[in-house]
Amino acid sequence: MLNRGYAYTTIISSKYHGQTLLSHLASLYPHSPPEAWRQRLNSGEVTLGDVTATGSESLTAGEILVWNRPPWIEPDAPQHFEVLWDDPHLLAVDKPSGLPTLPGAGFLENTLLRLVRRQFPTANPVHRLGRATSGIVLFAKTRQTAAHLSANWNTPKIQKIYRALAQNVAQHDAYEILTPIGLVPHPRIGSVWAANASGKPSKSVAKVIARSTSTTLFEVSLYSGRPHQIRIHLSSIGHPLVGDPLYGSTGQPLENLPGLPGDGGYLLHAQFLKFQHPITGEEIHLEAALPSGLALQPQAHGGNQNQDGC
Repeated sequence: MLNRGYAYTTIISSKYHGQTLLSHLASLYPHSPPEAWRQRLNSGEVTLGDVTATGSESLTAGEILVWNRPPWIEPDAPQHFEVLWDDPHLLAVDKPSGLPTLPGAGFLENTLLRLVRRQFPTANPVHRLGRATSGIVLFAKTRQTAAHLSANWNTPKIQKIYRALAQNVAQHDAYEILTPIGLVPHPRIGSVWAANASGKPSKSVAKVIARSTSTTLFEVSLYSGRPHQIRIHLSSIGHPLVGDPLYGSTGQPLENLPGLPGDGGYLLHAQFLKFQHPITGEEIHLEAALPSGLALQPQAHGGNQNQDGC
């Protein structure tokens, strides 16, 4: 689908004062090399202070930089979602795997946000799930609701439970994972979130649901909301998600041909969400049906029955 294009707008901060525009663009959008930015500049796609830029300009703090990206054909994505809850204050939907929650990484129209707003124009997501992650996404329809949910999102007042299929057979039935999460270098996009001793405190509790000969099915409860938290945490204890193209067995990006954060191939599902309605006080228990790959399989045996962490 050819979209309408988009104007990416930034304000030059003081730390970039004096930098040349071309080098700034290449560092601001590391997915494109300087040669690509020279072509875009020559095509008149970039303005600095409302003037068409050449790339040789020296930046001044406070200037407005705009990249007027022409319309492009977006990658395919599912065009459906299921409504799980709908009232004047809240909306909860079941997002399919492969559909981004918000615009980014080449997606603008093919997003859950765009699809939802066609039916619910005032809805704003309280959190996001990764593109390949399926399950519950909660939207607020009013500012009051959004403020209340955002304030409580990473507290025990809101319970978030996921299901994940991971590599290797777990030796224990439950794990409390406290691996800090922070940014680490990535060769293709500059940096990604990963296990990092100097990162932010994070907590997940993973319980084994079933084991097979080479995999473990986990139920994971989140107690913080770091980006890609479940993928990083399970990886950090030696159980990266089956098919995860980004994270290896230590919570770090894979060294050879590293994937990107939005790449799919793994099975992770936001299954349960429990909280008190911010307006009515009602206890709400939401459940999104499991995809087939995360349901208990006949051959499985043993074990016990926010940026979110996906």
